Amino acid sequence: MKIWDKLEGIEDRFREIEGLLSDPSSVADQQRFRALTKEHAELAEIVEVFREYRQVEEHLAGTRELLRDADADMREMARTEIPELESQREKLQQQVNLLLLPKDPRDEKNVILEIRAGTGGEEAALFAADLFRMYSRFADRQGWRVEFLSGSESDAGGFKEVIVLIKGERVYSRLKFESGTHRVQRVPETEAQGRIHTSACTVAVLPEAEDVDVEIDPTDLRIDVFRASGAGGQHVNKTESAVRITHIPSGVVVSCQDEKSQHKNKAKAMKILQTRLLDTKTAEQHAQMAADRRLQVGSGDRSERIRTYNFPQGRCTDHRIGLTLYRLEAIIAGDLDEIIDALVTHHQADILASHEDA
Repeated sequence: MKIWDKLEGIEDRFREIEGLLSDPSSVADQQRFRALTKEHAELAEIVEVFREYRQVEEHLAGTRELLRDADADMREMARTEIPELESQREKLQQQVNLLLLPKDPRDEKNVILEIRAGTGGEEAALFAADLFRMYSRFADRQGWRVEFLSGSESDAGGFKEVIVLIKGERVYSRLKFESGTHRVQRVPETEAQGRIHTSACTVAVLPEAEDVDVEIDPTDLRIDVFRASGAGGQHVNKTESAVRITHIPSGVVVSCQDEKSQHKNKAKAMKILQTRLLDTKTAEQHAQMAADRRLQVGSGDRSERIRTYNFPQGRCTDHRIGLTLYRLEAIIAGDLDEIIDALVTHHQADILASHEDA
């Protein structure tokens, strides 16, 4: 099927949905009405771009006709206008091609963000806390909500591990390229001779699992309760409110101790477990789209990195796309849009290229 026929078919379906949404019987069936509203919203953008593309195409054809006009001024006007119209058409064609690409169904999901200190001891733990604040501030800029799920603090006030749930509109679509090893180069506060140290943290961005996504047999779980403790083993709770859940078939272990309620800790631990199991399941089913979680985040070694944050130079470099920005202070403060937009654009270009080669 030619792309034009496909776009006309989409436009026909869009008009059909508009008619159905104005039908009282559709409104009466709330489940059907919600499904139609969702489909209408999904098609609206591509129909709008297609209609604009068609208008530019018609305008371009009419302007080319003017090149044969008897009036020299009209011919000159046409020659001036044609390059601009061709540029508009090319941009709209690119938009159409992108909008026709298969959608990642996970893009709409909330995410569970996991940050772990890797190589570098206390400095890596302090950097993990910096990354946690960076993503929290970015989420706030987007109007998303951050829910703390679990954390293990270091003695110096950093995080050995921190896990949060980020809720909002299309969270996974914006954060999915943040998974990997993040490297920091800076002079630690404890460094007397001013030497630059290199540390690393791993970040995993996992689409939140819903109950319908993963079925867990209760008999496959071992649930242990214990007393919560603070940094360095300091006792912070006299009751057994902390929960550790082991999924026996996979060996995945999740623990949560941040709430005073055992019930709340268990609910949070189950949420993390579901999400990790869904990620593993997705990786197995779509190996070309999502690698296994252990491959996704790497080992936390200094040599494995997707991004470097160099404080002495005020530089942030994303090694996957060769992007270097000299505004590290703003990036660490949560201004990630330029990096994320570049990663999304690069990813879309790769997909377009693969479709053209197919």
